[in-house]
Amino acid sequence: QQRDKLKQYQKRINLSLERERAVAGQLLRAGKKEKAMLLLKKKRYQEQLLDKTENQISNLERMVQDIEFTQIEMKVIEGLKIGNECLNKMHQVMSIEEVERIIDETQDAVEYQRQIDEILAGSLTEEDEDAILEELNAITQEQVELPEVPSEPLPEKIP
Repeated sequence: QQRDKLKQYQKRINLSLERERAVAGQLLRAGKKEKAMLLLKKKRYQEQLLDKTENQISNLERMVQDIEFTQIEMKVIEGLKIGNECLNKMHQVMSIEEVERIIDETQDAVEYQRQIDEILAGSLTEEDEDAILEELNAITQEQVELPEVPSEPLPEKIP
């Protein structure tokens, strides 16, 4: 609000400066040099006020930006706080001992499955293994029939 009030004040001073310059010109033409000089001094003072007002507006805008950035920082910190609380609750639910127990159970299950696989793979006798290898060799040695190749010459390419 203060920034807007300062901008309105600037507009009033700018209008006043334009009027005073015009009046000073009229006074000079009328031969009233002293009054014109006094009016120009007043105009110069108002120009200095205008510069100060511009600096104040700049300071206010910088402060508004700082406030907005601080609000964003506060939201980030609040988000981090909530995230940290959530992580702590999750850690309470899942302890290190629980994780170690689950990993041990998983490793036991994998070992058990490996033993089952070995038993099943071991149920084939050596004769079965030999028969499987013979059949594999027979399949790979069978002749594959290829289609006949045409005997006519290929047509010539026309450039």
